[in-house]
Amino acid sequence: MSLTLSNRSANVKPSSTLAITAKAKALRAEGRDIVGFGAGEPDFATPSNICDAAIKAINDGFTKYTPASGITDLKKAVCAKFEKFNHLHYDPDQIIICNGGKHALTNIFDAIINPGDEVIIPAPYWLSYPEMVKLSDGKPVFVYSTAEQGYKVTADLIREAVTDKTKALVLNTPNNPTGMVYSRKDLEEIAALAVEKDFYVVADEMYEALIYTGEDHVSIASLGDEIYKRTITCSGLSKSYAMTGWRVGYAGAPIEITKRMSAMQSHATSNVNSIAQKAALEALTGPTDEMEKMKAEFDRRRQYMYKRLCAMPHLSCLEPEGAFYAFVDASEVCELSYKGKKIENAAGLAAILLDEFDTAVIPCQDFGYPKHIRLSYAISMEQIEKGLDRIENLMKEL
Repeated sequence: MSLTLSNRSANVKPSSTLAITAKAKALRAEGRDIVGFGAGEPDFATPSNICDAAIKAINDGFTKYTPASGITDLKKAVCAKFEKFNHLHYDPDQIIICNGGKHALTNIFDAIINPGDEVIIPAPYWLSYPEMVKLSDGKPVFVYSTAEQGYKVTADLIREAVTDKTKALVLNTPNNPTGMVYSRKDLEEIAALAVEKDFYVVADEMYEALIYTGEDHVSIASLGDEIYKRTITCSGLSKSYAMTGWRVGYAGAPIEITKRMSAMQSHATSNVNSIAQKAALEALTGPTDEMEKMKAEFDRRRQYMYKRLCAMPHLSCLEPEGAFYAFVDASEVCELSYKGKKIENAAGLAAILLDEFDTAVIPCQDFGYPKHIRLSYAISMEQIEKGLDRIENLMKEL
């Protein structure tokens, strides 16, 4: 008998965003002046009070195992945050602290999906959702939206995709990659459908603190008792606190779900790094001045990027409302040629930009839209200006 590897692992695509970001870093290490629009990672340092809390944890000897689902003080802080910001009441035993938002989502899918269950994923989508669903033996079902719809799916579109195998809907607002935000009315209609058809909503609210329209973030679980019972609300500290490397995410859910998530995590990874948990506690309970400064700077960059993109030939995008991404329609570019060769798709455009213009962008075929690119404005204004100049120079050469 010859040794074989799992079919499940063979069917999983590696993350194209991480691959492009890694290539850009490698080229930069070779001395090339690469502008990287790829990473979904703030360019700010983690606020000093959060770092100081981690140092104190080390000095205090807080370096041992903790309960697998997180320390009680951090769970209580997450409950307080949910109550104040999301208008959601969870008890500490309904909270799980995970190794980043990605791990929280993995735990969620493992806890609710049985083989063959269908999970509806609105497109454009974060490229990890379908791979996570498949790893949990589920089947991703995609529902597509358009620029005219604000790249948001409606309850009517979701209804068309619901079958007797539908287990859950993934709802990401503010959205990666589009930066668009679902309104309260949008969410009320989707919540009513979830209750009517009796499926879970996996609410990924990682970018909840980064909305620039002046409107408050709305958590779908806050819209009534019945949708609350069917919703798992997931968030974390990576984006709004500049804590990507600390790997702290969390979820709130009905207790029967968090019990299962906690049991699985106890065997898979056990607890989140003890020191990072203390840092997260400070993030949630300490001053928020630095976070507000970051948000204001993201907003400044957002407005500049949107204005520049709108003025460029061959490209179009909607004004982002949240997160820190611009979702750019390059369909017209894909019909044009560069140096005698037709570009065809966003992957071709991204290759030209990186190889010949030292600019890394994310082609969105793995987000469900092969003729779009994603640009992050979580980089300095100087880098944004330089990178957009290069993109504009290419557009003028087509």
